[in-house]
Amino acid sequence: MKDTVLTARRKKIELITLLVCFIIANLANLYAIIKYNTSFMEMITSIFYIIVFTLALYTCWSLLRILFYGIKRLFIKDKMQKRL
Repeated sequence: MKDTVLTARRKKIELITLLVCFIIANLANLYAIIKYNTSFMEMITSIFYIIVFTLALYTCWSLLRILFYGIKRLFIKDKMQKRL
């Protein structure tokens, strides 16, 4: 089995992606608080829901990236085999 190494750049990109997902989840929560005219204390009390939504967003984003790069790799592989 081949050893893989996560570079510092990849770790930084993944942390930034997770942070963006967290911000989006917080903004969605803030929108719901404003729309339904509830207390802003909900920002603190619903942090666990925000974390779960953050992880769900990150998972969906990761699956989309895997799908995109997988399809991209298939097409590049096909083009390379046709040249040979």
